[in-house]
Amino acid sequence: MRKKGLKVIILTASYGNGHLQVANSLYQECLNRGLTDVKICNLYAESHPFISEVTEKLYSKSFTYGKQFYKLFYYGTDIIQNKKMLRWYYQYGLKRLTSLIQSEAPDILINTFPINAVPEFRRRTGIVIPTFNIITDYCLHSLWLHDEIDKYYVASNELKAKIHSRGVPVSKVVVSGIPIRPAFSQSYDKQALYEKYHISPEKDLILLIAGAHGVLKNIKDVCETLLLSTDHQLAVVCGKNLSLRNELAQLYNSYSGRFHCFGYLERIDELYKLANVMITKPGGITLTEATATGTPLILYKPVPGQEKENALFFSEKGAALIAKNQEELVLRIDTLLKSKQKQSSLQSSIRKLNLPASQEVIMTDIFKESEKIAKIKYSSQRKKLGS
Repeated sequence: MRKKGLKVIILTASYGNGHLQVANSLYQECLNRGLTDVKICNLYAESHPFISEVTEKLYSKSFTYGKQFYKLFYYGTDIIQNKKMLRWYYQYGLKRLTSLIQSEAPDILINTFPINAVPEFRRRTGIVIPTFNIITDYCLHSLWLHDEIDKYYVASNELKAKIHSRGVPVSKVVVSGIPIRPAFSQSYDKQALYEKYHISPEKDLILLIAGAHGVLKNIKDVCETLLLSTDHQLAVVCGKNLSLRNELAQLYNSYSGRFHCFGYLERIDELYKLANVMITKPGGITLTEATATGTPLILYKPVPGQEKENALFFSEKGAALIAKNQEELVLRIDTLLKSKQKQSSLQSSIRKLNLPASQEVIMTDIFKESEKIAKIKYSSQRKKLGS
């Protein structure tokens, strides 16, 4: 199979930023290898823009106002999938995908979201395009599984075992890790970073990640509680949530020198590297980034679904603490920052989960597997012509 002339389509969806970030990491890796015909396609947004926009908003709200609904949806669809009662989902986006394949004639299809229209296309048409799933969490949902997926790329041996228990051969599952930006693994000058962000090296730094959609509730109240009850520094990353940043602005005057507030940061990895503890929601990408920097984690109020499952996995591995409310959060921080041994234990455990250069591992294996599939396909065609 030709390398630089390959056409690759990476399919994703905007339900949270994680799937898009993984797609971008794989896209960049393809470019690094000299490929020029690589596209990222947000299939649902392109095929059903109105429905996609509405469901994306509902998804972001489900983490705050609709937790029970999301819990029912997440675990309910996982059960239903096993009973093969979600055939409607397999057709969602199929028309747009068919058009895309006809116009682009891709050599490889990569999923960073469980878009079952992709393997379903092969099942219905018999057209074999090498198809791969990159699972972006530390837990398994059945929507990722389909008989026509050639290989799965996962974050842990435990997840590989779960997929195998569902009848998938172990040869079709690669423990690769989840792709993140290379910056998280780069070396750095800690003193220079303290100066860059005007953070004192004399006090411990608590880093609070608000979330892409501001899904961490009552952030101002949490910040005031932490600043009142401790003498530590606190840095909050608001992302693109301008209203939240404005709401927190008044804390500057009250806690000058101890409170830092940031909007979107391209190099957020630098704050990970300065933090003595990070408070965050347990999204797959954020967790993977922390494994690269070794930042001690407190996972705050995980929502039932992939968040809860991710949090339980990290907690069971001794790689994170879980806080269910503000009182528990303050207690966890206080206990952790008073114990260098506990910090060291968390750092050691979380680093053990780190699988570096995941995008390189994934794309190397995808190209190798695609060559095998192409040879089998060519051989089959030759036999048909010969007969």
